[in-house]
Amino acid sequence: MPLSASSPRAVVLFDIDGVIRDVGASYRRAIIETVHHFHGQRPEPAAIDALKSEGSWNNDWQASMELLSRAGQSPLPSFEQLVAVFESFYFGGDPAGDPGQWRGFIGDEPLLVQQNFFDDMKVANLAYGFVSGAEPPSCRYVLETRLGLTDPPLIAMGDAPDKPDPTGLLQLASRLAGGSLGAAAPPVTYLGDTVADVLTVQRARQQHPEQHFLSLAVAPPHLHGHPEQRAAYEARLLDAGADAVIPSTANLLELLLPQLG
Repeated sequence: MPLSASSPRAVVLFDIDGVIRDVGASYRRAIIETVHHFHGQRPEPAAIDALKSEGSWNNDWQASMELLSRAGQSPLPSFEQLVAVFESFYFGGDPAGDPGQWRGFIGDEPLLVQQNFFDDMKVANLAYGFVSGAEPPSCRYVLETRLGLTDPPLIAMGDAPDKPDPTGLLQLASRLAGGSLGAAAPPVTYLGDTVADVLTVQRARQQHPEQHFLSLAVAPPHLHGHPEQRAAYEARLLDAGADAVIPSTANLLELLLPQLG
């Protein structure tokens, strides 16, 4: 497929949690408090990191249930019970309701980039979008309400199978590239913070070997003050197949643009 004059220089897709916002005191805290609610003990953050590094637990509800199972909780709660407790901690209100009424951990999420980061991407002729396992109201809240983005291209929970299934990434990449993926399409970069994110790109390559994909990764913010733990986590991302680990999301453009020529 020949590119039109309006084709982007590249397509850049982002995970949201740990990449656009710091969820150490929100989603990860909700996991900890949900496990405590049912089991009476709080898992250590390192236990969550270890679980995430397995590449199969991108969904935090499922991760919470798996931690309960591994802790020997019996009987396990129903999935519906667990989700209700998790949402009460995370949103602290109706997820489909007015965000101004939310009183949960979602209010404790520092942003890792600001709106001008995406303005710079537009200037560089980079099309961007978001592929996240978080609930749609949570994603829209951070992208639209907090970052001020207008109708950002988004694949969220329920829009596609959970990562590392590449369906959502491929759908959004194709749309932003202006047509079919392939040798003539713009390169596609995905920036994530988990092994599941890296594996998503690996599986996308298997389905479209002629398309140029770049898998970039970043350690989640809660590890940035712990050099040894961060180095071990970054090594796992590279072992999973990341092409490079970058220091932070804010460093993306200065590292990516020279590779695009």
